[in-house]
Amino acid sequence: MRVLLQRVSRACVAVDGVERGAVGRGLLALVGVTHEDDPAAARRLAAKTARLRVFPDAAGLMNLALGDVDGAVLAVSQFTLYADTRRGNRPSFTGAAAPEQGEAVYEAYVEALRAEGVPVA
Repeated sequence: MRVLLQRVSRACVAVDGVERGAVGRGLLALVGVTHEDDPAAARRLAAKTARLRVFPDAAGLMNLALGDVDGAVLAVSQFTLYADTRRGNRPSFTGAAAPEQGEAVYEAYVEALRAEGVPVA
């Protein structure tokens, strides 16, 4: 499982011009799932995401986590995190989980974040 995190002051995602989720201060999480992943892996990464100290404190040091700054997570399923571009010019996505498995593990990640007290869009 791969989760690519970016600190944001605000973020939103739209599908066909319709906003599907938005957050203010917090993290944008691009979530990729591979064949070996399961809900336990999702829970471990959600706990790490919730506790990751990547926000500056009063002294400007990165000492604060999402809960400390009343932050939220915009989670986006992103199978392309498992693209293999080593050969040729067409990426292979065979490393990504099948849609059913990917969705289940992605949902486990989102639910685990919420269980940590993190608002998720």
